[in-house]
Parts: sequence; structure tokens; C-alpha cells
Amino acid sequence: MKKYLSYIGIIIVAGAIYAFNNPPVDFEKENPDGIQFFKGSWEEALAKSKKEQKPIFLDIYATWCGPCKKLSKYTFSDKEVAKYYNANFINLSLDGEKDLGGVLANQYGITGYPALLFINSDGKLIQQFSGYHNSNQFLKLGNQVLAK
Repeated sequence: MKKYLSYIGIIIVAGAIYAFNNPPVDFEKENPDGIQFFKGSWEEALAKSKKEQKPIFLDIYATWCGPCKKLSKYTFSDKEVAKYYNANFINLSLDGEKDLGGVLANQYGITGYPALLFINSDGKLIQQFSGYHNSNQFLKLGNQVLAK
């Protein structure tokens, strides 16, 4: 019985530590210092991309996804990342499990989250990445895409 209670105690403590270190993230909340995500339709994003001659950066996430939360909390809120991505891309972030996010996840064959897609103004995929990337890695991805 004592062994059983010890296991339960360990599980509760581990869960509390996990919850403390991985707070919920509001993906819809705008961060004034972070990447500014476009709020219009897909067609409007494509038109804006064409007009401004900038590719689209499309973040497709899931609300339950740990690496998605880390990207949102740390990488997308980094001031250097925000300055670079806001200047060079039309940024869009969508939940891949509902509405337009689900449609685009299906259209681009997304099999896991986070999916980081770079798309031209005609809707053609330039390059695709997945998983968590810290600020420096994420800046390198942007540079790599723009160099193509």
C-alpha cells in the first residue's frame, strides 16, 4: 500500500512540475513585441503576398502540441525574430485542427505539428519545416527561404 501511494505521489508531483513548466498558451492572443500574424482570409493573404512581393510564412499548430506552445512562447515572441519575419514575410498562424487551418493542413499534406510552411503568392510551397526551432535556428530558416 505504501509503495502504491508513493507511485501516486510521484505521478502527482511530476504532473505539477510539467504543468508549471508548460503553462497554457493562448495562440489567438497578439504579442505586440512578437511576430504580427495576419488576420484576414487565405485569399487576402495571397493577395497581400503578391502586392508586397513577400512570401507567406504559415505556422500550422495544434493547441495540445508542446513544441507549438514553445514556438509561440519563445521563438515567435523574440524581438529579433519578429523584426525579421514582419519585414520579410506575410505571417499567418492557424490551428491545423479546425476551419481554414484544417483545410490548409490537408491541402499541404501536414502530418505533424508544428508545421512551418513558406509559400509563394501563387500558393505554391517553397519550403516546409517541422518541429520546434529556437530563435537563431528560426532566423536561419527564414534566410534559407529568402535565398532560394
